[in-house]
Formats: sequence, structure tokens, C-alpha cells
Amino acid sequence: MTQSRGFAVVTGASSGIGYELARLCAEDGYDLLVAADEPEIHVAAEELRALGHAVTALELDLAREDDIARLIEHVDRPVDLLLANAGRGLGRAFVDQDIYEIRRVIDTNVTGTVVLVHEIARRMRERGSGRILLTGSIAGFMPGSYQAVYNATKAFVDSFSWALRDELLETGVSVTCLMPAPTDTKFFERADLLDTDVGEDDSKEDPADVARTGYKAMMSGEAGVVSGMSNKLQAAIAHVTPSSMLARRHRKMAKPHGE
Repeated sequence: MTQSRGFAVVTGASSGIGYELARLCAEDGYDLLVAADEPEIHVAAEELRALGHAVTALELDLAREDDIARLIEHVDRPVDLLLANAGRGLGRAFVDQDIYEIRRVIDTNVTGTVVLVHEIARRMRERGSGRILLTGSIAGFMPGSYQAVYNATKAFVDSFSWALRDELLETGVSVTCLMPAPTDTKFFERADLLDTDVGEDDSKEDPADVARTGYKAMMSGEAGVVSGMSNKLQAAIAHVTPSSMLARRHRKMAKPHGE
């Protein structure tokens, strides 16, 4: 990688919001280290290289400790931008889910994210510069019936982001939380949510639009951003609505048809 250029690390970058975030970094002249848990990351890397910058691609799973360590080992130069976007969803009723898949969601969304951010944020603080974007979700604002574990992990990410930002004030390191609403990505297929109202909804956000919103907020040093005006209103309403009502509303969106 060319040392004179900036360097960005993007996880979950094989498709969707993560790929669009990586593309924005490349368009701004950053060399890239991109990672995802599927072979499509190598296809994405080839497309990103066409923009004229160095791109290293790693196929790895942030739910695995050895893969997290491998990713960190490849961060061999100062990181200007860390876009911790990797995440995993899981639909259906909690007691009907496989416990291995439950743990994988937690290990990806929480443990893997925390370990990676801990190492890179520490390096950034030592340098006195850097920007971090964490992909949370407006799902973190509400109890997620039929997505109970996923929503809980996103509540963690949202909260963690704001706390870390406060701790790093005046260090030269900014932390921004991107909180999208349902977005048109592979998420719903992977999370087994296609036979739900939210999975079938045709009004999902464009991942490129969501990525631009988050990237702009990160580069401006904003604390957090909800993409889309209607989603901002939904987030505001969630803060003043009883949790029992939010859980029941989420049930209608995420309960599989026929159950």
C-alpha cells in the first residue's frame, strides 16, 4: 500500500452498506483493508481497486477470535478511518433459534466489534488522530420481538459508540454512530426474515444513500446520525414510547407469516 495515502479499514465490506462505505473511502483517495465473512469480498476488492488505490481483502469471521487477531495483524500502518460495519442478524422467536447462531450474532456484533475497535482506537489515541464509524441501527431503540438478540446487540453498539466518543473527546479521535433503518441488502435473507412484513417491505433504504449519510457524518465529526427524515421521526418517537408497545410493534414487523 502507498504510504503517502490515507488508510481506511472497513469490515462487512463485501456488499450493502459496508461495500458502499469502502467505495466512498476509495473515491476520497484512501488505501483500503476490507474484510467480510464471505468470498465475495475478493470480488468487491477488485471493483474497489479499479478506482486506482491499493486494496487488501481478507475473508474472515469477526465471530472468531483467531480471525479478529488475523485482521489486526494486517493493520500494519496508521489507520485514518475505521468503519466497523460488520454485523449479523437472526430472525424468529428466541427459543426457536439455534444457540450457536445466537452466539454468533453476539460474537460478531458485540465481541468482534469491541475487540477491533479497542485495538485501533488505542492506536489512534496514541497518534492523536483518527475517525471511527460504528454501524448501529435504529433497531437498538426498541425491544426486537422475533429479533430479540439482534436488536439487543445494536442497542449495545449504539450505547457503546456514544460512550466511546465521550471518552475520546479532545484526543483528536472522533467516533460516529450510523443508525440506519431497514436497508435493501442481503441482511434479511441471511437473517431468515424474508417471510416477514419487514422482509417483504419494498420501501427499504438504498445502501448507497445510507453509506453517504454515515460517511459524511463521520468526516464531519458528528456524534450520530439516523439516515432518512422519516426514520429520524421514528427514532424520536421510540424514545418516548413504552417498551411494551415498541416490542408489540416490532412483533408485527418481524414475526414470520404463518406463526
